[in-house]
Amino acid sequence: MNIFSFISDIFKPAANLIDELHTSDEEKLALQRKIKEVENELLAKVIDYENQLLASKTAIITAEATGQSWIQRNWRPITMLTFLALVVLDSFGLLQFRLSEDAWTLLKIGLGGYVAGRSAEKITQQYLQARPAENKHNTIAKG
Repeated sequence: MNIFSFISDIFKPAANLIDELHTSDEEKLALQRKIKEVENELLAKVIDYENQLLASKTAIITAEATGQSWIQRNWRPITMLTFLALVVLDSFGLLQFRLSEDAWTLLKIGLGGYVAGRSAEKITQQYLQARPAENKHNTIAKG
């Protein structure tokens, strides 16, 4: 269940209750409109929160991708290579203990984060490379 359907489901009983009220159609419509306004405000706040969360994640990945330290720039590939080694060893039964379900869950999350992180890193690098061209273009247009 996603957050948007969850929020809609919260307001559905109130909307249904309004339909059952013994009042004029104008009053029902006014109440329904007010409930829809509140629902839309809540959805807008959720979207704003998601945007802020994405911007924060992007800033972290950008800082890592442009960091001065070798380990800061390469910890994700090192972690994924370690996970890969564990999976291969586990698949061939070479580990003393089999990987637990929690380890596989962590691997799935890590792989998803790694792929997203690498994508964001590449996009950030392309954006930073294209930016001087934009500034040069703007300078020429103004001059």
